[in-house]
Amino acid sequence: MAATNINRVVLTGNLTHDPELRHTNNGTAVCSLRIAVNTRRKDGTGNWIDKPNYFDVTVWGQQGENCAQYLAKGRPVAIDGRLEWREFQDKQGNNRQAVDIIADSVQFLGSREDGGNGGGQRFQSQSDVPADTGDFQMAPAGGGGAQTDDDIPF
Repeated sequence: MAATNINRVVLTGNLTHDPELRHTNNGTAVCSLRIAVNTRRKDGTGNWIDKPNYFDVTVWGQQGENCAQYLAKGRPVAIDGRLEWREFQDKQGNNRQAVDIIADSVQFLGSREDGGNGGGQRFQSQSDVPADTGDFQMAPAGGGGAQTDDDIPF
């Protein structure tokens, strides 16, 4: 039996600029997005800090047209897609490589007013590292009383 390859990426973050829509020669819409996703880590003093990571995202077809119409800089989005590696030459003729995200779906988070138009309530993407580990302290052992079947909620 052959091994199965998996190429999947799921990200939530904020758009760093307005979407750029263009069309291929046969009229297919292609929308380019750039999102910032924070990673939480400890600095040299033990304090938690957010480090932004930036990703280029390509959205094809009608979904790309919707992104161009309804999204703007600062708007929070969730991306579900796959990674695609490519090679190209820059303007100076140097060979370059890049890894892009090809979106299978883009979910618009927040409201249209939450984007970069002065909404002020920007979505803050959360990291998988808790800010305060005190939230995860053990509950005291023993409930102090006998439990009956009537106490069980199901």
